[in-house]
Amino acid sequence: MVALVIDPRQAPAQMQVPAAGAAPAPGCAAAGRALGPEVFAFDELAEAGRIGGWLREVLARRLHRRGLVVAISGGIDSSVCAALAVRALGATKVYGLLMPERDSSGFSTERGRLLATHLGIAHEVFDIGPALAALGCYHQRDEAIRRVFPAYGEGWRNKIVLVSGIAGGVAGRSAGGPPGAAAGAINHFKLVVSDAAGVQHEQRLPLREYLQIVAATNFKQRVRKTMDYFHADRLNYAVLGTPNRLEYDQGFFVKLGDGAADVKPIAHLYKTQVYAMARALGLPADICSAEPTTDTYTLPQGQDEFYFALPHAQMDLALWAMNHRVAPEALAQALGCDVWRAARIYADIEAKRRAASYLHAAPEVLQGLGEAAAAP
Repeated sequence: MVALVIDPRQAPAQMQVPAAGAAPAPGCAAAGRALGPEVFAFDELAEAGRIGGWLREVLARRLHRRGLVVAISGGIDSSVCAALAVRALGATKVYGLLMPERDSSGFSTERGRLLATHLGIAHEVFDIGPALAALGCYHQRDEAIRRVFPAYGEGWRNKIVLVSGIAGGVAGRSAGGPPGAAAGAINHFKLVVSDAAGVQHEQRLPLREYLQIVAATNFKQRVRKTMDYFHADRLNYAVLGTPNRLEYDQGFFVKLGDGAADVKPIAHLYKTQVYAMARALGLPADICSAEPTTDTYTLPQGQDEFYFALPHAQMDLALWAMNHRVAPEALAQALGCDVWRAARIYADIEAKRRAASYLHAAPEVLQGLGEAAAAP
């Protein structure tokens, strides 16, 4: 996945995101607590008020915009962001967009409509499928899939699955391996397809095909962002981005796609805290219990299948522990895994941070604008 940060003078605003080892997120005490879900406890409504004040300040004094556009996926992050925007500005200053395409789950649009009605915001449903087809999104994806599975065609479904080098010992204590036994294990991807009869097939995905499939599916996020900014321009609104801390830290968003935004109000909150915020804000139960998915491929796919090494609750805990320099031994005890596996979880987090540095980087320029007058 990929992300966006543009020129520093134009970079999207967000609540301050502490770097590794820096100050904790709201309510997260770095010491004096057992390593468990309780480290994420915070005053949700007080934090909602703080975010609301920040949104009003940024819109009025820095961005000079009248309201916010938010793309609503029906998931927990966009739902909480929309609710926070309404709490800060009022329903009349928030515009919602639901943008399904041919691979989208019907549940996403249903939950998106439910949220928009619950919040009382103006919204519209815009099918981006024809635009994606015209751009070659589906053709380019299917062409790459057929190089792996030549019979792939009408009625088949697909997804990409992460085969993690740390899999197989986190849900329960692993049986084995001396320290360093997994040193050679690396993450790789496999392509899973289901044929017209519903029989699944899978194969390790070569790099060339992986890159083409991901590049093609990234059209989806980039076309959606084009629509976000069309409505932002027409209304003189700003675009609200929805990454949580785990996604923002680990680079789980598309550069110039869902990573593009003017404000990112929950980039400092762990996913666990976003769920708590949803409950505190009284969002519908179907949304508060929604499991995180990519909603990008035709087969059902969780975020942990595609990108993260662990389910979000465990990833949150591992990221929190790494940010607060918790020893691998303590993380292993909290997750119920071996110490060497906990160390590999830390290594995986750091590797994704390195990969995400390109995604967060400002564009390279020959010289700063302050030197423009001296240019030849």
